[in-house]
Amino acid sequence: MQLYNKLSAKERAALIDEAGEDRLTLSFYQYAKIGNPHLFRNHLFIAWDELEVLGRIYVAHEGINAQLSVPAKNFEKFKAFLDGIYFLENVRLNIAIEQDAKSFLKLKVKVRPKIVADGLNDETFDVTNKGIHVDAVTFNELIESEDVVLVDMRNHYESEIGHFKNAITPDVDTFRDSLDLIEEDLKDHKEDKKLVMYCTGGIRCEKASAYYKHKGFKQVYQLEGGIIEYARQVEQLKLENKFKGKNFVFDHRRGERITEDIISNCHQCGKPCDTHVNCANEACHLLFIQCDECAEAMNHTCSDDCKEIVALPEEVQKELRKGIPNSNKIFKKGRSEKLKFQRK
Repeated sequence: MQLYNKLSAKERAALIDEAGEDRLTLSFYQYAKIGNPHLFRNHLFIAWDELEVLGRIYVAHEGINAQLSVPAKNFEKFKAFLDGIYFLENVRLNIAIEQDAKSFLKLKVKVRPKIVADGLNDETFDVTNKGIHVDAVTFNELIESEDVVLVDMRNHYESEIGHFKNAITPDVDTFRDSLDLIEEDLKDHKEDKKLVMYCTGGIRCEKASAYYKHKGFKQVYQLEGGIIEYARQVEQLKLENKFKGKNFVFDHRRGERITEDIISNCHQCGKPCDTHVNCANEACHLLFIQCDECAEAMNHTCSDDCKEIVALPEEVQKELRKGIPNSNKIFKKGRSEKLKFQRK
């Protein structure tokens, strides 16, 4: 029984081009108690491989977090499959604002300790005791109030290219870094302020809302469906769009435009730009913002050192990469002394 990918990303991309069919990029999550995540993982892989689903899915005892693409022709079958799982029936599906048939090139269903890494080890914390969900209309009204603190629950490289006006945007690398930081910053407002949070699709805010309720905050709200659903409702209901810029996404697109505002800069020359790339040097792979001119001048790398390396034959590059662990010390996001105009 096949429970893994047999095709490389390159081979899958060629098949997608050959098929020439529309695919839908979407995401969903659900906190639920899953008794046997490994069995559930295999069940998903078998069913979704047959439906030609591609994506990155995490399963844990606390639930599921899925970002994927599915052939448009198979969408109804995919939806029916989800509805056949009791805790996923009618789950909200966040359809991407901008579609790309090659947003994902492999099906990866992984079992993780948690679907959102939070660094918490508190058995009294109940992730299902969440805050109040609000739609785009209510959210727009809330964030104009003086008794509201609006917090972006995403990482620094996400909020750098797009965020809501007047939002607190913590300068953090991970979600777990933000939890204690925000609690400390807002500790004097647990009762007199409304804490309103948002993230990409809602999954981080949902856990954060439960966490801050657990920590004593009395009025906790989260944007239902995150930025993705907000943008859809703004378009559908013709609301004022209070988000500015681009929404960072965790697939090959790296971002989808919400408004035409460009609020960030190329990390190499400083000109307005909000295009995230990965350094072409595979031993670096740094995620950073790079304009077209710098991409051409630097051969798609982040520094002169990396530019020299990618000019070498591939065999030599592979030798240089030997023995270098693929850790967060190497795959850092937007943090490098070699980037002159990075967010400080």
